[in-house]
Amino acid sequence: MPRTFVWHRSRGPKTTAPNTLTKGKVLIRQVKSGLGQTARMRANLEALGLRHHQSEVTHQDSPSLRGMIKRVRHLVTVTKVKE
Repeated sequence: MPRTFVWHRSRGPKTTAPNTLTKGKVLIRQVKSGLGQTARMRANLEALGLRHHQSEVTHQDSPSLRGMIKRVRHLVTVTKVKE
């Protein structure tokens, strides 16, 4: 059976927001529902502490947190918390 779908690097978002978060705390707000998303994305939202639409959490910024945010970047907004 021939392969009908091939992933191309040119597909997908042209640009993403620059990764400027390095230190301190970040406020993560869920702006879109996890319903209709994959189980992996819903599990990621729950691991971040976002249980429902419009919920907010504050976390210490780290590379692992950035990886989790990157998976669900179309469902959340991230802002740096002023200390």
